[in-house]
Amino acid sequence: MTQTAHTPTTVTNLGVVMFTVTDQDAALAFYTEKLGFEVRGDTRFGEHDEWRWLEVAPPGSTARLALNPPMNAPPGGGGIGVETTDVLGEHRRLTALGDIDLDPEPMATPGAPLMFMVRDPDGNVVVVVEAPMKT
Repeated sequence: MTQTAHTPTTVTNLGVVMFTVTDQDAALAFYTEKLGFEVRGDTRFGEHDEWRWLEVAPPGSTARLALNPPMNAPPGGGGIGVETTDVLGEHRRLTALGDIDLDPEPMATPGAPLMFMVRDPDGNVVVVVEAPMKT
C-alpha cells in the first residue's frame, strides 16, 4: 500500500443530500404535505432565474435535502435515511395519509434497527430508521 501525504480536510459537516426529481413543485408537495418536512430554501438563480434551488428537511434537522431538476442523472435512484424514535408510529401516520408508496410494514432484522422504506413520486427512497437509544 502506498502512503501519500494528506492535507487535513476543511469539510466539517454532511449538510446537503441531493435528489433528482422530475417536478420540483410535486416533490415539494410530497415532502412537506406527506412526510411533514419543512422548506429550508427556495430561491431562483441563473442569468434569467431559470434555475431553482429547493431544500427541505425534517423539523429540527441540521442536514437538508435538495430537490433538483435533472442535470447529470435521470430522476429517481437516490436514497437517504431519516431517523425517528417511533418507527411504528410514523409508519401508522403515513399509512393513514394514504397515496404513499411505502413498505406494508416495518422490517425487523436481527442486528439492524427497525426500519421501513418510502418512495417519492420519482422513485427516490427515504428509509425511516429507528434512532439509536441515547445513553
